Amino acid sequence: MTATAVVGAVLAGSAACGTVEQLTAGKKLDEAVEKLAKEKTISFELDLDTDARSLKALDASMDPEPGEEMPTAIADLFSGAKVSVTVQSKKPIGESGEKDYVGMALKISNKDGDITEYRVLGDYTYIRSDVNALGKAMGFPLPSVKDLPPASGLKKVLEGEWVKINNKEMEQTAAEMGAEPGATPAPESTLDAKVQKQILEALRETVAREVDFKTAGDKDGSEHITATAPFRTLITEFLGEIRPLAKNLPPRMELPRDEDLKDAPNAKVTADFTLKNGELTEVSVDLAKLAKNAKVKKLGLVVRMSEGQKPTAPVGATELNMDEILGGLGAAMMDDGAFLEEAA
Repeated sequence: MTATAVVGAVLAGSAACGTVEQLTAGKKLDEAVEKLAKEKTISFELDLDTDARSLKALDASMDPEPGEEMPTAIADLFSGAKVSVTVQSKKPIGESGEKDYVGMALKISNKDGDITEYRVLGDYTYIRSDVNALGKAMGFPLPSVKDLPPASGLKKVLEGEWVKINNKEMEQTAAEMGAEPGATPAPESTLDAKVQKQILEALRETVAREVDFKTAGDKDGSEHITATAPFRTLITEFLGEIRPLAKNLPPRMELPRDEDLKDAPNAKVTADFTLKNGELTEVSVDLAKLAKNAKVKKLGLVVRMSEGQKPTAPVGATELNMDEILGGLGAAMMDDGAFLEEAA
């Protein structure tokens, strides 16, 4: 949802640009985003268009500590991963606040199939995972069914079946585990509507000054519009616009200082927007230029829009309580010395 809001703000900002071509491109993009904003359910797929070699090279360029380098299994996982998201609201998306959303579904998959999936509907969160794939990606095996108590509902998790957890119980347990004795609850890390509007307006103004829009022509019945801007300049200018709002941001949300960004690449990055019949269907960005590493050959981000499908509750999901989850995992880890040794 954050990505959609940012894209919407960027597109809206383009209409303020000066040339005829800019104005034409901006109007088309504005109209496409307005169509999205009127929907009550939206679906999109996020694809990291890269390969394992480029991800390893990117990790190496960040000088990780010895032993902290990105494992090949993680690079393989992310290079072929896709994230599918659906969000449903009681109101049009463009008018929705946090309390208006009534359903959400997220699925992570790769070339071998679904890795993990969860849905939030009503009072419950539904989850299922391919535990073997997750263990491989994490670099150590997760507990097996034989490691759990005989009646543990966690066996369903390890067998890749749907389970469900009560949201209020999960939130209460998380708060209790993270709180120190006598501590007062932390304030919610949310932005009020007024601050959100101010941030989006600041983004529009930054885009209007710094981004160059062009119409790339029709391809296969679709129209392509490109947006190009120098990365460090765009980020620095945007942060300068919202710095006066820092006191209104949620706790622990600190803005980088200008000196923190001085080493950020200022290469020009281009985003390609695909429109079909006036609707936004895809946004792609080539990030390889930002890597400052010749070995990073392929590093792109692609967001594909599709017709919104309402999330549904899986049939036959087994309900788990938090005591069962924590107790079952603890028992598995204590009983399986090999697991503990691998995890360490």
